Amino acid sequence: MLNHLILIFILTLIIHAAETLSYSLRYAGVRIGKLAVALSLTGIVVLVSRTANLIQAPMTAKFVDVAKKDPSFALLGHMQIILLAASLGTAVAILLFPTFVLLWGRVIAKLEIAGSLPKLMTSVTIGQLRNTRHYVRKPSLKPSQFRVLGISKRFIVINVFVTAIYTVGVLASLYAAYLVPELGTTASQSSGLINGIATILLTVFIDPQVGLITDKAMNDETYRDRLGKVYVLLMGSRLAGTLLAQALLLPAAYFIAFAVKLI
Repeated sequence: MLNHLILIFILTLIIHAAETLSYSLRYAGVRIGKLAVALSLTGIVVLVSRTANLIQAPMTAKFVDVAKKDPSFALLGHMQIILLAASLGTAVAILLFPTFVLLWGRVIAKLEIAGSLPKLMTSVTIGQLRNTRHYVRKPSLKPSQFRVLGISKRFIVINVFVTAIYTVGVLASLYAAYLVPELGTTASQSSGLINGIATILLTVFIDPQVGLITDKAMNDETYRDRLGKVYVLLMGSRLAGTLLAQALLLPAAYFIAFAVKLI
């Protein structure tokens, strides 16, 4: 099962790195005044993330089937390793953020010339791919930079919890299926009991605030220069959320196991 775990680890890393790097795409769009184009390109990021997730979820479910047959199988340990991949993927995205801001800016500019994504993809040359090394930048992560950004502590805390809940939702439902094998199918399909809370918080508190921040940057050149730091702060809260997910895994699983017994 080691190779199986390694593949799931890589897929989880890709999912969270891709989702976190969507901030770099938005920032690139704001910097060059092409936010609408940038938002349309986020569909590519979502596609990569969802495709990886479609493969990852059933592969993770296989661990539950193995654990039901073999009590010695360390199911909890495997899931904690998967959650570690989520944290690692988010951390990698934070480190790559300045590099991808420049790369996405170049992609957006090229897309305007090409006129369509297929034409853009077919126009890419080996030489252009080699030149991407010139866009590599080191991240600057100084805590003093984030003191005057106008982001409330409540907003950051909510973002941490939303990320934690989303990160743990599917894994908690799968572990709940192990806890109540007689209701395994019901439990494995009950991640919405957890993710529903995150969706409400995201829709009411997070998305509108991020929209306001981005819109303000589009209309204020001074604030636009600070937007990158805001996004790094948001990504940092996402990283904290993936770490918090480790602590929420068992409580969330027991909550789902309790809830499905009442259905």
